[in-house]
Amino acid sequence: ALFGVPQSAEHHPESDTGGHTLMALQQAARLSPATDVRFAVMIHDLGKGTTPSDEWPRHIAHEHRGLKLVERVCKRLKVPTAHRELALKVCEFHTHCHRALELRGKTLLKLLNATDALRRPDRFEAFLLACEADARGRLGLEERDYPQADYLRRALDIAQQVTAASFIDQGVEGKALGAAINAERIQRLDALRKNAS
Repeated sequence: ALFGVPQSAEHHPESDTGGHTLMALQQAARLSPATDVRFAVMIHDLGKGTTPSDEWPRHIAHEHRGLKLVERVCKRLKVPTAHRELALKVCEFHTHCHRALELRGKTLLKLLNATDALRRPDRFEAFLLACEADARGRLGLEERDYPQADYLRRALDIAQQVTAASFIDQGVEGKALGAAINAERIQRLDALRKNAS
């Protein structure tokens, strides 16, 4: 369903969504031997196959439309849970990853929480590899840098450095503790963005 579906030439010089998927899969194989990364890349754009033709070459909200399709494919093929979980995260959040350098601290923290990066840094690394493969799976852009991955690795490191201990020492507890941790993380992530620009 993805072959013959055009995309914006500005972001996809190869134009065809099916062609892009194959190119991204080649990049995934280059970047990682992990089958969960390759599987996630292969099905990350399924939502573009449901875009009405009168809206082409744009694919607004394809990420959310793709989630049900990813679930269906995973159920039909009985894929391992780890593969399904990564595929869903990549489907839903790959465009957020591509725009990471533009995100404010609050949105950056939301992305880290939504991808479960703080609890599952190993899967977050797989997520970053899949997004890099997607970004490089484009005609003439196969060797381009993907600074978003390192930026998000730094963001995760910064968020992980903020722990409950220092706030507990100050007597902060309960809901206020969670709010204080989030506020400190957002402040530090905003500083990261400011220093990166």
